[in-house]
Amino acid sequence: MYKTGLLTIAGMFALAGSAVAADQILTTGKTAGPIILDGMADAAWQNATPITVTLDNLPYEPDNGYEGMRETDVVIKSLYDDTNIYFLITYKDPTKSLERFPWVKQADGSWKKLANKDSTGHDNTYYEDKLALFWDINTPGFAEEGCMISCHLDEPGDTSAGRKYTAAEGQTIDMWHAKYVRTLPMGMFDDQYVDHNTDPKQNAGWGRKSDTGKGGYQNNDNGDKSAPAFMNLNPNEDDQYYIIPSKKVPFVDTFKEGDIVPGIDIMPMMGGRADILARNHYDNGTWTLEVVRALKTEGENVDTQDVQFSDRSKSYPFGIAVFDNSQINHLFHLETLELKFK
Repeated sequence: MYKTGLLTIAGMFALAGSAVAADQILTTGKTAGPIILDGMADAAWQNATPITVTLDNLPYEPDNGYEGMRETDVVIKSLYDDTNIYFLITYKDPTKSLERFPWVKQADGSWKKLANKDSTGHDNTYYEDKLALFWDINTPGFAEEGCMISCHLDEPGDTSAGRKYTAAEGQTIDMWHAKYVRTLPMGMFDDQYVDHNTDPKQNAGWGRKSDTGKGGYQNNDNGDKSAPAFMNLNPNEDDQYYIIPSKKVPFVDTFKEGDIVPGIDIMPMMGGRADILARNHYDNGTWTLEVVRALKTEGENVDTQDVQFSDRSKSYPFGIAVFDNSQINHLFHLETLELKFK
């Protein structure tokens, strides 16, 4: 939960009761036909019942140069079949933000990696859109407070923005992290989790960690970080911002002033980190994501890293956040959401 001194945002606004409102319960029904994962609202979704969740960053408005969205409505639908659960997520975002720390050719022939970090050490200018879903695994209080139970705003000796961790050893939260530059071009969310780690010296992300697995992304820097290491052959409008395996070649500087080369080198993830597949589409100021994950995952450490939808009589508390071209600042909700099987 967001903490400011001895107070929490939820406490300051005296949220009453723990029951989830009916309009915040997402019902997932058995799909009548196959779902094509293409980032579009196909016919299979017509009979799925949506919920609409209003996200904002009020009353928490950090004075750190953030100029992104202040509010958006996220519409969520869900379906399932014998092996998988699916989600269709749409929300308005006036800017399609993919320009994450790009390399730009300078007038003197050198290369500069663009960044504009704020007072917390994070960027709200040269970054990417993101979305995150949080699912309770075994964290007391999540059902009442949602994912905010893991968010801690102020830490002694730490000048950065909110940090995520659970209250005690053994408590974990499943974090499905959609990164529009680093993972979605590979058709994946970054499957992560949050545990009880309050020491950034042990883990720079505090309690936030990636599931067991390999692959992912790395900075596209040469040895002395003075220029890119790789470039794309014939990049299109989007992949000028990320190196993709099918077009990746060693960097050769034939560029002119103002040309852009991606600042990030992406690749598919493997293992438990690659459990969540997705396709996304941006049109007319709206992001659409179509997401699929196994009802029950298999592999190493899944009991502590993944929510398991194996009991269809249960309710599954969850939360959602949207990041508009922002490394840390995000839109959130104070209410707890729930998933129920029809």
